[in-house]
Amino acid sequence: MPVTIHPIVASSGSFLITPSVGLMVWTLLVFVASMLLLRRFAFPAIRDALDRRQKSIEDAIDTADRTRVEADKLLAEYRERLKEARAQADEIVSRARRAGEEHEHEAIEAARERRESLLEQTKRDIEVETRRAIAEIRDEVTNLTILATEKITRKTLDSDDQRRLVEEAIGELDFSALASEN
Repeated sequence: MPVTIHPIVASSGSFLITPSVGLMVWTLLVFVASMLLLRRFAFPAIRDALDRRQKSIEDAIDTADRTRVEADKLLAEYRERLKEARAQADEIVSRARRAGEEHEHEAIEAARERRESLLEQTKRDIEVETRRAIAEIRDEVTNLTILATEKITRKTLDSDDQRRLVEEAIGELDFSALASEN
C-alpha cells in the first residue's frame, strides 16, 4: 500500500514557520479575548490575593515591630529592676557591715568597761584584804609583844600597862610599806 500524505498534514509544518495573515489575526483575536477574560475574572482575584498577602505581610511586620518595642521596654524595665535590686543588695550589705562594726565596737566597749569594773573590784578586794592582813599582823604583834614582855619582865602586866606597851611597839613598826606594795 502506498502511503499518501494528507495535504493539511503535509503543510502543517510550514504554516508555523511562515504564518499566514489569517492565522495571525485569529491568534491576535484569541489573545485579546484571553486577556479580556483574564482581566475581567482572573486578574482581580489575583490582585485581591496579592493585596491580602501584602496586607498580611504588613500586619506581620507591624506586629513584629510592636513586639520588638514591647520586648525592648521589658528589657529596659528588667535592667532597671536588676539595677535597683543590686543597689538594694549593696545597701543591705552596707547596713549589715555597719551594724556588725557597731556591734563589734559596742562589744569591745562593754568588755573594756567590764575589765575596768573588775580591776576596780579587784583593787577594792586587795585593799580590804590588805587591811585585814595588817589588822591580823597587829593582833599577832600585840600578842607576841605581850608574851615577850612577860618573859622579859617575868611578871604579868595589867591591861593598861599591856596596852601602853603594845601601842608603843606598834608605833615603832612601819606598816605603810606593807600597804604601798599593792
